[in-house]
Amino acid sequence: MPPAPPPGSLPSRPEASAELLARVPKLLDAMRSVGSGLELHTTLHRICETAAGLAHARYAAIGVVDEDGDGLAGFVHHGLDEVTARRIGHRPDGRKSLLGALVRGPEPARPTDSADRPALGAPEQHPPTRGFLGVPIRVQGEIFGHLYLTDKHTGEPFDDYDLAMVRVLAAEAGTAIGNARLHEAAQQRERWIDGSVAVTTALLAGGDTDDALQIVAEQARRLSGAAAGFVLLPADGGGLEIVAVDAPHPTNALGTVLPPENGIVAELLAGRPVFVDDAATDPRLEAGPARSYGPVMLMPLCREGKVLGSLVLPRSRGERPFTRTERALGERFASQAALALTMAEAQRDRERLAVYEDRDRIARDLHDLVIQRLFATGMMLESAQRRSAVPEVRDGVGGAVEELDVTIQEIRSAIFALQQPAETPAGLRTRVLREITMAAAPLGFTPAHRFAGPVDTAVGDLTAKNLIAALRETLSNAFRHAHADRIEVVVDASVTLRDGRPGVRLTVADDGVGIPEGGRRSGLHNLQRRAEAVGGTSRLGPGIGADGTGTTVVWEAPY
Repeated sequence: MPPAPPPGSLPSRPEASAELLARVPKLLDAMRSVGSGLELHTTLHRICETAAGLAHARYAAIGVVDEDGDGLAGFVHHGLDEVTARRIGHRPDGRKSLLGALVRGPEPARPTDSADRPALGAPEQHPPTRGFLGVPIRVQGEIFGHLYLTDKHTGEPFDDYDLAMVRVLAAEAGTAIGNARLHEAAQQRERWIDGSVAVTTALLAGGDTDDALQIVAEQARRLSGAAAGFVLLPADGGGLEIVAVDAPHPTNALGTVLPPENGIVAELLAGRPVFVDDAATDPRLEAGPARSYGPVMLMPLCREGKVLGSLVLPRSRGERPFTRTERALGERFASQAALALTMAEAQRDRERLAVYEDRDRIARDLHDLVIQRLFATGMMLESAQRRSAVPEVRDGVGGAVEELDVTIQEIRSAIFALQQPAETPAGLRTRVLREITMAAAPLGFTPAHRFAGPVDTAVGDLTAKNLIAALRETLSNAFRHAHADRIEVVVDASVTLRDGRPGVRLTVADDGVGIPEGGRRSGLHNLQRRAEAVGGTSRLGPGIGADGTGTTVVWEAPY
């Protein structure tokens, strides 16, 4: 290998003067072209194309050095058509080859012949080449990668002049890449900040906690480029339970509990993040849903030393591991999400306290005012009954007194219910009745309801929780959009689903205006998502109005 000239120098051959004068404008144009644009991937492609034109090379590529400095994290090429590139498939070997030597060494390389593809590190499917030139690209003093050129159009090897010109271009490329990397890092940080703001807003909006956790999973997956997003919270019996999943395809991971004896769970519960390069080969992920993925980033949701849960972000098999920058941004996002969870829980505590205080006030008013007045009214009616000589009047007054006694007993039962803690576990039937009662005020009437089958004993907690959320969503839609005069709610826990499994079916039918063409369907999408999360389905049908007007929502899921 001939010795390389000093950086930026040009050969002093007299016969090169004419060529030098002809190519200097091209070099200046190439430097200007390389310096334009801020998108990193586009910049790398532009560098390859410019270098190939400057050195009259058929093929050009840039190998990006990985964080460890002994392999290639990325490979951008120029000169290969799409068919050939797809046939090659993988990036060249960056370890046991000439490319590997370039990766580990800071000096240029210019062997006279590169026809031996395995020695070069190129795949066997790569077209035959003659001549090779490799020059390092430095960004802020650190080697970012290497610029490779092969197969000069004239068939001659690359000379000193080519090397010097490409080194000048590589120096300019380092500046352009540095600017592009700063721009990309700033945009990446901005996206993560925007995602954190979206999560905080959702958690503090006072909506359903499950929906807020779902937003955490969705935002984290989108920002990290992961194949899925999982949010886990501490389970009652120890370990971590998957409570929110965001994935492109339906999954049965929701509700899965990872045992506390699992090594990774122990690390997360201790407040330490875990990064896995390949979930398929890590024995600690054998029992979890991440087993079918590749690199995984697992981060605890910690606040003031307390572990609130965990965020798991896996990538597909064969994808690159998470970089140090992505890990740092992910940990900051998890910390912000944990802070938002803490603030949201404090806000819910304040709201519960306000509800308890309001309940106490209502109970006192009912006892001290309403019951006393009803009791006094009953005494007055009894006195009037004794004085009346007309039998019909005495019977009517007696019936009114009995109705007052029944009313007093019902009010006392309501007072007792108001004094019960909100956290007291209630069966599915009671929770359904509670939702119907709450919906009666805005609707102006109480929906009819019917139960069938072992509603309280057969339906599991996860399915019951999603059924209640679906009922709440459906009644809300009926109030806001349907303008219904009649609603019927049926909860049947004795049905057999289409796949033969026993399940529960929620049917909510109304006589409203129905769903208009082109109307918003976000609520219906929420119903479908909740059903799929527990292995069920959701569908629409005609309503119970005249001529089938209105809408019927059928939501069903296995126990």
